[in-house]
Amino acid sequence: MPLRFTIQELSKYVEEIFPQVKDDFEILEISELGSRVRLKVTFRHLRPGNTVSGPAIFSLVDCTAYMAILAKLGKEALAVTTNCSIDFMRKPSGKTDLIANCEILKFGKALVVADVKVYSEGTEKPVARASITYSIPPKN
Repeated sequence: MPLRFTIQELSKYVEEIFPQVKDDFEILEISELGSRVRLKVTFRHLRPGNTVSGPAIFSLVDCTAYMAILAKLGKEALAVTTNCSIDFMRKPSGKTDLIANCEILKFGKALVVADVKVYSEGTEKPVARASITYSIPPKN
């Protein structure tokens, strides 16, 4: 399935449909295989101990997968998360942005399954990994 957006077009579309996160994320890469997205870590993403909170990491995982799906679906913003399992493996620094790499494993008519690895920028080992499934509503 070919891509339906460029990075710039997808960024603009995400701003339209999901304006509450427009300042949090930067789409770095999209391809038929997945996406790469940056979380611009700010004070509101932190928890005690100067580390990025679990909910902020979940948001990055969810949005990175969603952007990979939108890049292939086009202007159909109705895909929804049906399952997500995250392993938090290392403490991410609160002083560094996070980068998520999404790999689409299956893109079916009704379900999309993906793996997402999250890194503190500049590090080689992931701070978290997730398996995430999205449901694509049937077309009427």
